[in-house]
Amino acid sequence: MDRPLAGKTIVLGITGSIAAYKGAEVARRLMKAGAEVHATLTRAGCEFITPLTLRTLTRNPVTVDMFEAPEEWEVKHVSLAQRASAVVVAPASANAIAKLALGLADEFIYAVALASQAPLVVAPAMNTNMFLHPATRENLDRLRGRGAVIVEPAEGELASGAVGQGRLADPETIVEAVVRAASKGDLQGLRVLVTAGPTREPLDPVRFISNRSSGRMGYALAEAAARRGAQVTLVSGPTELPAPQGCEMVRVTTAEEMREAVEQRFGECDVMIAAAAVADYRPARAESAKMKRGEGPLTVELQPTADIVAECARGKRKGQIVVGFAAETEDLLSRAREKMKKKGLDAIVANDVSAEDTGFEVEENAGVLLLADGGEVRLDKMPKPDFADRVWEVVKGLCGQGGRTDAQG
Repeated sequence: MDRPLAGKTIVLGITGSIAAYKGAEVARRLMKAGAEVHATLTRAGCEFITPLTLRTLTRNPVTVDMFEAPEEWEVKHVSLAQRASAVVVAPASANAIAKLALGLADEFIYAVALASQAPLVVAPAMNTNMFLHPATRENLDRLRGRGAVIVEPAEGELASGAVGQGRLADPETIVEAVVRAASKGDLQGLRVLVTAGPTREPLDPVRFISNRSSGRMGYALAEAAARRGAQVTLVSGPTELPAPQGCEMVRVTTAEEMREAVEQRFGECDVMIAAAAVADYRPARAESAKMKRGEGPLTVELQPTADIVAECARGKRKGQIVVGFAAETEDLLSRAREKMKKKGLDAIVANDVSAEDTGFEVEENAGVLLLADGGEVRLDKMPKPDFADRVWEVVKGLCGQGGRTDAQG
């Protein structure tokens, strides 16, 4: 990971869980990502880890008592709340989650969370039965409803010796969630064009050639960019998905319609991500009436469709970024690299669509993001919205600091 949190202030609250010792590693990784970390312990948290440990790691004072005399005269929970790019509670005990859900402020971290308008990231850690209890589930749902990011605990052996869900998520996973939460607005001013979904190439009025693409990946990319401040146009083939919030929606059916829609808008965008599964071939002739079933085999002549992303890459202006997707079933990386070079792309996401649990028609994805300069970013299996945010972290770097490309002046 680069330093995606450079210049950002993160408030880290560690509560009364046996996993509190992992909070020190979360703090260390946040700092490695560039953040200025201000740690705070609840009274119960102090039973598991000392303020000295966190003060040594973060090189900042560690607050336990909300009413202790400040080193500088200020209302500390308010000043930190205003400076925070994100407020993180990791580990969050069942008691901590309940207090956050109810809006209590009897300890410092809860007061900061209540006073801050920054994103809240909560990483639960507790006994399985406590985590699955209806009260805890309702409290987590309440926090989600307010926009909090919940980093789901992992399954495994717990402190009690039992096995189940409740282990604190890996510190790396928590930091990745913080990076995404703190990145809201980091694509401000960027003009983005995303293609998504399949195309349908008609054989006759009722039949068509298409593929298994659900459009989820492209929609997630568009929604993530809009959430992070970009001006987004989504050109989508036929899907059953609702239009992402904050995006201009252009619906098309065929590959040629998608080509025309993209051609009209490409000149105005700074970044294009082509996630659509565009048909490579279409029938040379579409019948005007439904074809009748015959006794013998049916032969259909196919002709190639336009390579939309290659046309865009060849015609891009200086500073424009074009990213493609390579859906493959074998020789994944070599074929993706070949496509990237042949089409002139700045980057390409290589997906193994033969896997049953990632790729088409599922909620998760995995792959490798290849860069034209030879770099590789491995994206392990994760929900497609998280996958989209990881892609944008890399693409944002291709655009340079601040989001906008130099083509805009």
